[in-house]
Amino acid sequence: MSEKNIDTDLTELISKLKSKYEENSQDFKAYLEGLLYQDFTSYWDYIQVDTLLSLQKPKTKLKDESIFIMYHQITELYFKLCLHEFEQLAELKGKLKADFFAMRVKRINAYFRNLTNSFEIMVDGMEKEQFLKFRMSLLPASGFQSAQYRMIEICSANFLRLVDKDHRGKFSEQSNIEEMFEFIYWKAGATEIETGKKTLTLTQFEAKYAPALIKLANDCRDCNLWALYKGLPEAEKQNVELITQLKKLDQNVNVNWPLIHYKSAVRYLQKHPSDVAATGGTNWQKYLPPRFQVRVFFPELWNAEELSEWGKSAFLD
Repeated sequence: MSEKNIDTDLTELISKLKSKYEENSQDFKAYLEGLLYQDFTSYWDYIQVDTLLSLQKPKTKLKDESIFIMYHQITELYFKLCLHEFEQLAELKGKLKADFFAMRVKRINAYFRNLTNSFEIMVDGMEKEQFLKFRMSLLPASGFQSAQYRMIEICSANFLRLVDKDHRGKFSEQSNIEEMFEFIYWKAGATEIETGKKTLTLTQFEAKYAPALIKLANDCRDCNLWALYKGLPEAEKQNVELITQLKKLDQNVNVNWPLIHYKSAVRYLQKHPSDVAATGGTNWQKYLPPRFQVRVFFPELWNAEELSEWGKSAFLD
């Protein structure tokens, strides 16, 4: 490229920048002067690497506790990626195209696939003896308290699908969210095994997040994934890739993810003749296996035989 062309390109670029700043009533020359003093961006500053690597605060001196912390932090970041996709889809309510819809759900499935495949870090990557020691310093904290996972569930389906299966018949898809929230399925997983009372794990979680989750559920009534799908034109609803990705999401969130957690719990917590309670006393034996919950986001996309076998084994891509 000649010097003349470079000058022309620079002139055009400066003109566009000047217009941009003037449209927002900003002094373009002042911004140019600021560039003289602005430092160049580095990878470590942009990604906040030093801060990120300082976020692991073990409560014991047992080395594998750091693995446990980092894996769960990575999990929460993946959940945030998922919620980022849900937000983009909700913002396009009424303007969604099936291809774009399918592409964004495919991203969410990729995040969950990575999470599920990497869970071997939890299943095989820690010494059982270390885990059974440091876990006692974590009480009553529990992965049960991941609010972002609950948000993913709420953003996926009509709230009725999250009501405990034994109480679902009391409500309809138009029922009051606050009333249904009292019977949400996960509460049964955070009860004391012996007494059936709420654990501190659950009361902590509800005190911190219940109002925000109820608000999200109300906000998502007409823009959760199922509502968005139903709002598509009939021809768009037949998009094979979209249906495939929605079914994979159903599998990933409601079968694969709980199953891999159950396998981990069995490895670390199950003993004979009695089982070790999970941190917070959560009833993992009944809460984690998806065949007990029969939680399905999009039952209309599955046939009767598939639903009858729901949760009995993992779905693999």
